[in-house]
Amino acid sequence: MMENLFEYSFVVRSLLGALFASITAGIAGTYIVSKRLVFLSGGITHASFGGIGLGYFLGISPVLGAAVFGLGAALGMEYMSARGRMREDSAIGILWALGMAVGIIFIYLTPGYAPNLMSYLFGSILTVTYGDIIALGIISLVLIAYTALFYRTLLYISFDESYARTFTTHVDLFKYISVGLTGLAIVLNIRMAGVIMIIALLTIPANIVMLFTREYLRIIVLSTVVSFIAISAGFAVSWFINLPTGATIVTVLVLFWLTARAVRTLSRRRSSDKIKKSVT
Repeated sequence: MMENLFEYSFVVRSLLGALFASITAGIAGTYIVSKRLVFLSGGITHASFGGIGLGYFLGISPVLGAAVFGLGAALGMEYMSARGRMREDSAIGILWALGMAVGIIFIYLTPGYAPNLMSYLFGSILTVTYGDIIALGIISLVLIAYTALFYRTLLYISFDESYARTFTTHVDLFKYISVGLTGLAIVLNIRMAGVIMIIALLTIPANIVMLFTREYLRIIVLSTVVSFIAISAGFAVSWFINLPTGATIVTVLVLFWLTARAVRTLSRRRSSDKIKKSVT
């Protein structure tokens, strides 16, 4: 039965999309979690909904509109918080609400019914096109190249920004570039997980891996592996049980996280028991 499954072109597209989504989730997600920017990623995601609405209204690709809004929101949030013009959480909250409101207004003003809108809200891996795959592939290559070239700088910025400023004078520039690429990665993954659930795809795998290691490169690699396994498993479960794909993938990710937490807790208890026995 599984062999017959791969005869469908949309299954192949879905798995390719899952691979590139996993790479972007592994790299961008590690940066987000390490820098504690989960709320920022949520703001970018929801602000990009304004671009989706604008895309429908203008008759252009909603993903293109979302990319413009998402990138603008990411850079805007970073600028306002970095310059001290506004608290970061306030800037995120304002752009979050504005993006959603603008999106709803433009969708309301668009004549007729907005097709595939639910796939942008909740994700639909089955509707991923080759255009989406190419875009995800490009951003994946860019993220890989960027991380490889500036790995040490990004490592310092992620875990100790004060020390990073003694290492390079271009910390602010790297932060803008990192946030901008993260924003694009988020937007291009909307078709995979949706506006509502993209945060889970970007944050849960990194959180799972960080239960066991704090080495930046390992977190990236293992987060990518966890993401791909979870997306593939969620896709398979949703296919055979006929469930919404995006919600199923997120559920699988949460189950992975709960399992990882249980394993870590048991491991610590065993280590503690061994220490107590060796002492006595």
